[in-house]
Amino acid sequence: MKHVILWTSVVTGILAGIEARAESDLSARFKWFSSAAALPSADVLRSEKGTPAYDHNADLRVLMRGSAGRLRFAADYSATWVAGDSFAFGDSAHLDERPTEDASRLMNLTQTIDEGSRHLFVHRFDRLAVEYRDPRLAITVGRQAVSWGSGHVFQPMDLFNPFAPTAVDRDYKPGDDIVLIERAFATSGLQLLHVARRDAGERAGSDSYAALWHGFLGPAEVELMAARHYRDDLLGMTLKLPLGLAILRTDIVGARLDHDGDRRISGIVNLDFAFQLFQRTGLAFAEYFHNDFGVDTLTTELPAPLGDRLAKGELFNVMRDYLAAGASYQWHPLWSQSLVWIGNLNDGSSLVQTSLTYDPSDSSRVQAGFVAALGEEGSEFGGRPVDEGVTTGGGTRAFVRMLYFW
Repeated sequence: MKHVILWTSVVTGILAGIEARAESDLSARFKWFSSAAALPSADVLRSEKGTPAYDHNADLRVLMRGSAGRLRFAADYSATWVAGDSFAFGDSAHLDERPTEDASRLMNLTQTIDEGSRHLFVHRFDRLAVEYRDPRLAITVGRQAVSWGSGHVFQPMDLFNPFAPTAVDRDYKPGDDIVLIERAFATSGLQLLHVARRDAGERAGSDSYAALWHGFLGPAEVELMAARHYRDDLLGMTLKLPLGLAILRTDIVGARLDHDGDRRISGIVNLDFAFQLFQRTGLAFAEYFHNDFGVDTLTTELPAPLGDRLAKGELFNVMRDYLAAGASYQWHPLWSQSLVWIGNLNDGSSLVQTSLTYDPSDSSRVQAGFVAALGEEGSEFGGRPVDEGVTTGGGTRAFVRMLYFW
């Protein structure tokens, strides 16, 4: 209860200051997400809960924005309820964002209202930040989200809460406690940030420090990144180059691991282009991803650097080489569809995901689709081994997502 009182006092004070000096804005989003999964015979969840497995998620997000002179304020409050068969096992399909806990974040802005074996009800502030901005300089302090990189499906350059390749709900990225400084120059820009964290009582080595420079080299757009991420040193580069009607993008990230000094290089290269078909707009892309933390052969034991990144939500795939291809198309002003295929080039397994979106108004949306895993038992997408004769993942999942904004 004391956390609720503290949050309420902070937000009330911010809004009171905004209303006294300038303008404020209040909006909200309600989301309902349900999924049903037909699980393989060896799946660990099927052995406990049977099949099909059903999961549900309801989320209310209230967005508060305001400004006073050169100061801007943001506070996003969310109340989230999740329930279902796979609750205790985690969402292996990564279709929907689960409630985010603050165990490692500097500020504890999350509180559990109710919890059981098959459900969880939490509320939290996912944004709580103040920003100073002038024409060339911006300084933002507090709970906020930062996204780097140019991947369509895979995000090796995005160090902070990247979306899973199969994530359906990408409206709001989870925030971190960040000091972000942005400086604009004549033809370039620079971002400096510090992500503050807690680490089980030991702060040393748990924070992240990073710099990203953005500029141009002839027709190409270039980004250079240097970071101290937890205890590892990282260097990264993004290149975006127009090729006729298409755009070529590549992200390359090199890491020197602290625990053994080993060096890993991961990256993506993709090509996308927009097209017109029957006077409607579409987009098609292809993307290759090399995961240097991945393994060549699947076993029940994963290397520590890979397992650590999977646990932190920085990686979602366990092998080394992947190819993705996809397209989106607007069939009608109110109807659009997306299709993505993700292939594991090491074991031959793959995923196909498609969704159909209906926008009946500016304030509502309905989305339905499915994810089908194509692969043998023991492959990454067909069912990754977790024990002798036991797998996780695989099968087919159908979902429906409904949104209402006001």
